[in-house]
Amino acid sequence: MGLRFIFMLTRNDRTVEDAAAHLQVALRLGLRHIGFKDIGLPIEDLKALNRTIREGGATSYLEVVSLDRESEIASARAAVEIGVDVLLGGTRVEDVLPVIAGSGLNYCPFPGQIVGHPSVLEGSVEEIAESARLLAAREGVHGLDLLAYRARCDVPALMQAVCAVTDKPVIMAGSIDTPDRIAAVKGSGAAGFTIGTAALDGRYPGAAPDLEGQLSTIIEEVARLNDHLSPVTKTNLDEAFGRNPGAVDLLAGQVNEMQVRLTRIEGAQRWHFRREEDEMFFVHRGRLLMRFRDRDELVEEGEFIVVPHGVEHCPVALDGPCDVLLMAPGAEAGR
Repeated sequence: MGLRFIFMLTRNDRTVEDAAAHLQVALRLGLRHIGFKDIGLPIEDLKALNRTIREGGATSYLEVVSLDRESEIASARAAVEIGVDVLLGGTRVEDVLPVIAGSGLNYCPFPGQIVGHPSVLEGSVEEIAESARLLAAREGVHGLDLLAYRARCDVPALMQAVCAVTDKPVIMAGSIDTPDRIAAVKGSGAAGFTIGTAALDGRYPGAAPDLEGQLSTIIEEVARLNDHLSPVTKTNLDEAFGRNPGAVDLLAGQVNEMQVRLTRIEGAQRWHFRREEDEMFFVHRGRLLMRFRDRDELVEEGEFIVVPHGVEHCPVALDGPCDVLLMAPGAEAGR
């Protein structure tokens, strides 16, 4: 699984008042991981956000920012009541685990010592990594939420150290607002990262200041890091056949094990069949008569026919050469 971008509907560790409007932008762009904090809006509004996230096909996250035991327990109960998919943050694992038991929530607490509001991560790389190791070993802890760029130490070294002590997913949070920082998160081996304030305030560099522009640029950056950008461009069949006027059979592309070939058929071909693979003949130009043992099928321009494996057939080009886009597995396509 590639690096996950979790868009947080938050500013300065609070869910923003206009979160519902921002959520619609995120869903329209196809974001699949969206979260909010446990403070900033009434719980009924948070429930509505969660429903919309889930109905939009995305995973929902609630990040705890409580500073005392009672409020953290209350936040965990709220997460269960709201019905989010993932509970991020918090430090009081002993108190939270009994609250979320049996709820189906994935729980990713903060390693290290968290102080202040907005939250800051204190401790050395070694101390935080050891805290992460102990937390990740706990039953009921599904991953970690590391306030990486809120730490007062070497952040790249910290991220790598924490990811090295567990096979469970590590989410990086806190002031991730540049391509370099996202690349560092990816290089550390993290499962994902959160961005909230930077996108809402239009601070992500190289992007339009509106939220759609900000999110689109971040999504593209993540797709590039995950190697999810396609190098393939469209093909115009008129141009493709025109560039190779004398071609009989050319490989034009591949879809998994299926070859896409440009085939020019002239006259009657031999009777044959393929033992294991089906073929699809799409007639781009000309007329093709597909002869079978029980019937003939006339395939006109813009039409296609599938020939199942094991079926004897004989393609015949009528009225001159017939340009066909042929799809079939392996090197024998078109023969």
